[in-house]
This record gives sequence, structure tokens and C-alpha cells, in this order.
Amino acid sequence: MAILRIARMGHPALAQPAAPVADPTAPEIHRLVADMIETMADAPGIGLAAPQVHVPLRVVVFRVPGERGEDADADGEVEDVPLTVLVNPEIEPLDEDMESAIEGCLSLPDMAGMVPRYTRIRYRATTPEGAALERLAEGYHARVVQHECDHLDGILYPMRMADLSTFGYVEEMRRGMAAGGDDEVGELEVAEA
Repeated sequence: MAILRIARMGHPALAQPAAPVADPTAPEIHRLVADMIETMADAPGIGLAAPQVHVPLRVVVFRVPGERGEDADADGEVEDVPLTVLVNPEIEPLDEDMESAIEGCLSLPDMAGMVPRYTRIRYRATTPEGAALERLAEGYHARVVQHECDHLDGILYPMRMADLSTFGYVEEMRRGMAAGGDDEVGELEVAEA
């Protein structure tokens, strides 16, 4: 396994659609996935798409820590979405409901912005073992999947933003919140996806 170099905004690798993977079970895909997982953990991040590591293929890895999830079960517990690998993913919004929230990205280090996303989606993909995967996702889970799959189409989150005045350096945004007397200055928590 190896830690791969992450492309930053402006690099051509991030600006074009990725190609479908012909054989998700191929050894080179397994190697790519292992390297992506190691790179994501090292960054650290919660998601990574193959184009972010200069590989123009439709492959995504992500995990959603329970503390970042918004959907509790009947006991009020929020479970982690375990490490997930999607090959050739497809997303289907389940309704028109959208919500804006702050997003960050490993390809735009130290920056964040308010991005609208569908709140409920269904996604389908193939696993590296060749199995079909289908899940319903809501809240933060849905946001992470949409963010990562955007990379497969050459889209970075600023391209989805409705108001660029909410885009900036995380450190400056925290300072602005503190200067404004905002008691939730510590709440500006950006997970890099």
C-alpha cells in the first residue's frame, strides 16, 4: 500500500469526468482501493474519489463517523457508516428536499463553504468483490456520497455553491465567528471529504 498525492483545485485531474471501471474485481482496482483508503486515513479525511489521487476512474471510498451522522436510531444512538467502497456509483435523489451545510475537501485544503445537497438519496454501486450494493442515505451520509460522486463528474463543491460569500479559509471563518461574539465558534467543524 502507498499514500498517494492528492490533486488540488486547479489540477486537470479534477476537471474531467472519470471513466467507468470495466472489472471492479481486477487486482489493480484492489490495489487502488487499498492505496486510497491509506491516503484518506493519512490526510485525514472521511472520503476520497479516485480522480483526487490522479486516477480517472469511477471509484470512491468513504466512512461516516457516528458523531458526524445526524440520524439516530430508535434508541437515540447514531451509528457509524463503516468504510465503504463504491465502484461505478449512481445516485438517485428520493425527493426535492435540499439542505445547505458547510463542506470541506481534501482537494481544497483549509477551505470551506456552504453547499446545498439533497437530503435523501439512494445510491447503487458495485463492490471490489463484484457484489451489487444499494443503500438509502439521509443527512450527512447522503452529503458525503454526493460530494465524493461529484468528483467522478469533474465537479468540486464550490461549483455547487449558491452564494460564494460563504466560501473561505476555515481559520478566517472561525476568527470571524469569534469576533462576532458567536458562542458556537467551536462548532465550525469541517470534515474533509
